[in-house]
This record gives sequence, structure tokens and C-alpha cells, in this order.
Amino acid sequence: MEQMKAWLDGDTLSRFYDGAAAFGLQLLAALAVFVIGRWIAKGLVRALVAAMERADADSTLIGFVRNVAYWGLIAIVVIAAAGQLGVQTTSFIAVLGAAGLAIGLALQGALANFAAGVLMMVFRPFKAGDYIEAAGVAGSVEEISIFTTKLKTPDNKIVIVPNGQVTSGSITNYSANDTRRVDMAFGIGYGDDIDKAKRIIREVLDADDRVLKDPEPVIVLSELGDSSVNFAVRPWAKSADYWGLFFDTQETVKKRFDAEGISIPFPQRDVHVYQEAS
Repeated sequence: MEQMKAWLDGDTLSRFYDGAAAFGLQLLAALAVFVIGRWIAKGLVRALVAAMERADADSTLIGFVRNVAYWGLIAIVVIAAAGQLGVQTTSFIAVLGAAGLAIGLALQGALANFAAGVLMMVFRPFKAGDYIEAAGVAGSVEEISIFTTKLKTPDNKIVIVPNGQVTSGSITNYSANDTRRVDMAFGIGYGDDIDKAKRIIREVLDADDRVLKDPEPVIVLSELGDSSVNFAVRPWAKSADYWGLFFDTQETVKKRFDAEGISIPFPQRDVHVYQEAS
């Protein structure tokens, strides 16, 4: 007991106190770095979110950027706090980098969709509710997420398209503008009155309130076909009225042609038979 007491009263106890005091200071410094760093991270994230909201960024993108920015800053704060405790952060960062590379290689397809989703939310080629055609699919946009875009087709199917496929090709947004041109074609027989047919088409368009006056509808003779004289008819309408005007005009013109004696010929061919004397 006497020897143990002498040992405890010696330099070892002094070194223990010195080490404990030094570690206590390091621990206090690490806690201070973590608390202050966390407070700064929250402030930076709030400022970033406020800037994105002022720029009218997409709410999904704001939420994603907020989470990524916050946890990224927290990771930096944790590494800085660990450095105050004497942890070799260089090797720690190297391990994290190697793990990140391995995960990135394993999830490169998902990361491509993720990057495409971020670009779509930043540049906004379309928004929810727009009718688009992309990746070989046409439909109304139901939802835009980080990895996929959900479309509803006209026959009420839900199609989920990876964002990478959406951005890898052309995107046609039919709802981007308020008005659209309705392209139609009508054919009459070669023996029918061209001026009369044009007058009938003009009357049909003038009687429809969905046809815009400006730009003025175009009715021109576009082609002398094999079996018919073809007219190109191009009125303008609001995007929401496109299909209604298209279908109704086709039906109304056909009925008016029938009533006015204008024929709509079907493809035909004249066959001449020659008989030679034996």
C-alpha cells in the first residue's frame, strides 16, 4: 500500500492530471466547434432557402437542396470537431472519399436520373399539369420527382419515366404556350367547285367561337393529289380547345359538304382493259 501510494503521489499522477486537463480543453474546443458550426450551418441553409424562394425555385428542389446543404455542412463541422480532439481527419476524409466513389459507381444509373431531375427543376422545361411528349411517351405531367417523372396518358394510364430518359432526347411541351395552331386537311373531287368548298370551310370556322380571329385562319389549296384536290386548313385556338375544335370541325365540314353536294373522294384508280383480236 505504501509503495502504491508513493507511486500515485509521484510523476504519474501529475501526468494524469495534465493529460486530463489537456483532453478537457480539447473536448471543450470540439464541443464549441460543433455548436458554433451547427449554428452557422443552419444560418447558411436558411439564407440559401430564402434566396431560392425569392428566385421562385421549385419546392421539391428547395427541399432537396436544403437537406443536402445542411448535412454536407454538418459533415464538415463534425470533421472539424474531430480534428480538435486529435483525430487524424486526413485518413478519415480519404476513407469517406473512397466510400463515396464506390457508391457512385454502383449507383451511376440512379445518379444520372438524379442529376437529370435537378436540371429539370432548375431549367423547368415543363411543370405539373403540362401535356408533353418525351422518351417516346405523351401525357399530362402528374409529378416531377428527383429520380422520375410521372405522366398520365389520355387513356388514363400512369407512366413513370426515369428522368435520365426524359432529358436524353427532345421534349415537346404542348402546353407551353396559351394558343396552338390546329392543322387539318380536307379533300374534294376534281369536279367540285373549289371556291364553294373554301366558302363552306370558312363559314364553319367563322361560326365556331373557339377559333381565334388573330392570327386569322388559313385556308389554302395545298395539293392536287392523285384522287382529290386537297385543302390545308389551319385555324388557331387556345391550347385547352385544341382537340375539341379539331374533332368538331372535321365532323361539321363533312356534314356541310354532304349537304352542299361537295364530294370527299376516296383513293381510286381507273383501269383500262384493251382486247386484242385473235
